Amino acid sequence: MRVHLTATAAAAVRRGHPWVYRDGIAGGGENAVQRGERRRGERAPRAGGAAATGDVVELSAEGAPFLGRGLWDAESAIAVRVFQRTQAPPLDERALAERLERAFALRDGWFAGRDTTAYRLCNGEGDRVPSLVIDRYDRAAVVRLDGGMLAPWLDRLLPHLARALGARGVRSIGLRARASAAAASGDAEAKKLAHLHGPPLPDRLFVRETGVAMEVDLARGQKTGAFLDQRDNRARVRALAAGRRRVLNLFSYAGGFSVAAALGGAGRVTSVDSASAAHASAQRTFRENGVDPAAHDFVTADAFDFLEKAHARGDRYDLIICDPPSFAPSERAKPRALGAYRRLHTAVARVLDRGGLLCAASCSSHITAEDFLATLDDATLERDDLRVRAIHGQPEDHPTLPAWWEGRYLKFVVLE
Repeated sequence: MRVHLTATAAAAVRRGHPWVYRDGIAGGGENAVQRGERRRGERAPRAGGAAATGDVVELSAEGAPFLGRGLWDAESAIAVRVFQRTQAPPLDERALAERLERAFALRDGWFAGRDTTAYRLCNGEGDRVPSLVIDRYDRAAVVRLDGGMLAPWLDRLLPHLARALGARGVRSIGLRARASAAAASGDAEAKKLAHLHGPPLPDRLFVRETGVAMEVDLARGQKTGAFLDQRDNRARVRALAAGRRRVLNLFSYAGGFSVAAALGGAGRVTSVDSASAAHASAQRTFRENGVDPAAHDFVTADAFDFLEKAHARGDRYDLIICDPPSFAPSERAKPRALGAYRRLHTAVARVLDRGGLLCAASCSSHITAEDFLATLDDATLERDDLRVRAIHGQPEDHPTLPAWWEGRYLKFVVLE
């Protein structure tokens, strides 16, 4: 199957961007997908010439009969995920398995010890296996598909996964369903995590992260179970917490930043989240690390409401971590999201003590670093005593591509 691209989309593919949006197809969507000669090992096209989700397509443009090869998605706004820019080898399960092995082998050198047993094994586009995310939690691995184009390939890839991961001590493999698919099933909780291989996955387990124990809820947790992209930033918070009397962790979820601060020497840590179940997980993590949760506070509340009441009481904190969920799930939501960040950061600054540290994070790819910094300026914070000490992103097991700006989504700004 052949897809003819507009000049703009073709230029992006040449630079190495892994996505072709539907409006980047010359002639418009399905009508522009034409039957071409099938290469050895590739999936056969569907009868009638229409491309189905998961079909291999070749990309071309004016003056460029071959731009690359990718997989078609009949439903997503991203019509094609680009896997290859060369004519050979064919795009088949063997080619995908080789890329996965390359991604796994890189991590072998990064996480050789037992100080960290939870990390990302494959970061989709960043590891040149678009849409496929695999996270390791000690002896379990959880697969997540962004989009549906790799779903038809999963059965053929599973033996390769099981063999490669088994050689690295992973015994169980599960699949985290996309939120939309789970909701459509009418039984979201039951369908979130499906068993793929090996012994049944536990609902919860403890892993280690830079030497710190952390409980992970595989059955009901966010993402694949935990936010592994904040691992290095949690270690930074642990170092920053030394000597801090009162620490506030907003949107605390399972308490990763909270336990890091407590282990770093913080006097008292207040964790604020709207979900009480998250606090129960955080308290188990505290105990596993030898920290008494009774010496700290766990507040079930909306963060904005908590900040308003804390300001009215005159509460002050000398270290605040503010890591909200994505306020901008789409480009259209960006203006509203920037307004929400400004309101949040204004409220946070009002309870940050003089000489205090603010760690502010954003996980939205639609918010650039400059966008985010503009929500932390003097006018927003209503004070002129803070400066940017450091700006961090995601760790090395979450690689990106130079042309794929969407992959540089995480911003972690330290102000002092």
